[in-house]
Amino acid sequence: MATHTLEPFELDFFDSAPIAYRFSVDLPISPSGAWAEFSRQNTLDWCRLIKKITFTSDAPYGVGTTRSAVLAPGGLHLSEYFFDWTEDPGAGRYRNAFRVVESNVPSLRRFGEMTEIVPAEHGSRLTWAFGIELSGPAAKLPGSSAAAAPLLSTLRTDTVKHFSDLS
Repeated sequence: MATHTLEPFELDFFDSAPIAYRFSVDLPISPSGAWAEFSRQNTLDWCRLIKKITFTSDAPYGVGTTRSAVLAPGGLHLSEYFFDWTEDPGAGRYRNAFRVVESNVPSLRRFGEMTEIVPAEHGSRLTWAFGIELSGPAAKLPGSSAAAAPLLSTLRTDTVKHFSDLS
């Protein structure tokens, strides 16, 4: 499988990416419980779009942690690098962000995710942000942001169901 190196970016990319998608939902679980689900080995196993997530660094995780992911459909393979990892258990505030460093898809220039969990009135509030920039001919396709939204929205649906089942 051929791999392609993607370009790096910082947190502001999640607001400025050509394809930016973000959602927030309240979860009926404590911030620490939600964070434990998002930072465990084989996380996101509740999401239809994700076949497998594997931390390739040893715990405890932090800045510099690496992870591999296989997404469906099409067997998209990603090598991820966490450039942000903030845990404040006393305040119930958690955040991490990764950028993809290698992928088997040549049309990706930059891709990453940011996950933030904070206290809410009843449980916690999850904000999940995605930033994508395509390259080559794919970058010129009109409506690529609109086309990505329905796929990414399944992450919201699957996450709400998973955490409802946990409570």
